[in-house]
Amino acid sequence: MGFSGFDIAIMVLVALVVLVLFKGIRTIPQGYNYTVERFGRYTKTLSPGLNLIVPFVDRVGAKMNMMEQVLDVPSQEIITRDNAIVGVDGIAFFQILNAAQAAYQVSGLQNAILNLTMTNIRTVMGSMDLDELLSNRDAINERLLRVVDEAAHPWGIKITRVEIKDINPPANLIESMGRQMTAERNKRAQILAAEGLKQSQILEAEGRKEAAFRDAEARERSAEAEARATQVVSDAISQGDVQALNYFVALKYTEALTKIGSATNSKVVLMPMEASSLIGTLGGIGEIAKEVFRSEGTTGAQRQAARPPVVRPSEN
Repeated sequence: MGFSGFDIAIMVLVALVVLVLFKGIRTIPQGYNYTVERFGRYTKTLSPGLNLIVPFVDRVGAKMNMMEQVLDVPSQEIITRDNAIVGVDGIAFFQILNAAQAAYQVSGLQNAILNLTMTNIRTVMGSMDLDELLSNRDAINERLLRVVDEAAHPWGIKITRVEIKDINPPANLIESMGRQMTAERNKRAQILAAEGLKQSQILEAEGRKEAAFRDAEARERSAEAEARATQVVSDAISQGDVQALNYFVALKYTEALTKIGSATNSKVVLMPMEASSLIGTLGGIGEIAKEVFRSEGTTGAQRQAARPPVVRPSEN
């Protein structure tokens, strides 16, 4: 059965409609934006989802990835301000915010970002000393991010992060740094040891000072007590109490004998008195002490009446 001209026209019309729909409908995946060009000129941006364009007039220009992307920065040699040569590599993260600007403001977007990052790494790190590079990596990353992001802003790009991965000084420089660090640690150890010795000597001197002060205070109090005892005996003698003088002499005599007898180098002690005389003297010390330190209310006559007989050494 043959097709009539009308049937052929209908089939052609249906095929044309299908082709028009195929050309006019665009499905954009999530995370992407497509630019639309009409006769070679940008007209609009298609967002994710189902979109319609004018078939045979509009066409999709650039397909831009709007997700955050990572760009590996290859290693390069940098000369620092103090003429040290170091190898540096890094990594950069960026995100397209404006698909039209990223597509039409710069040619070769990733290559442009890469070269921009490498150039600024040389500029920033080349203006610093080696010690600053090794100890201020966070500050370097922050400065690089600010500079690169500002430069890439006209391209509709947001630089989210720039990180320096590795800083590799030459082997001889690493060895020198190791020796310097060892010397610095030895220096700190010696300083700490000296400070400890100084503190110990200060504490020891303060201890000696305190001990000397307390010894002097003890000697002063002992002298005051001795002076007080001597004054008491002197007052008793001035009041006619000769027995107090006997007590004082006997006490000093006994103390002297005690020192003589306790000497380590004394093998034989020669006694300048008879034993019976010394015993008599010692026996009378108790009575003499009672009389000397009797209360002040006792009169001189009462003390004279109550005074025991004077103990005199026997003469031979």
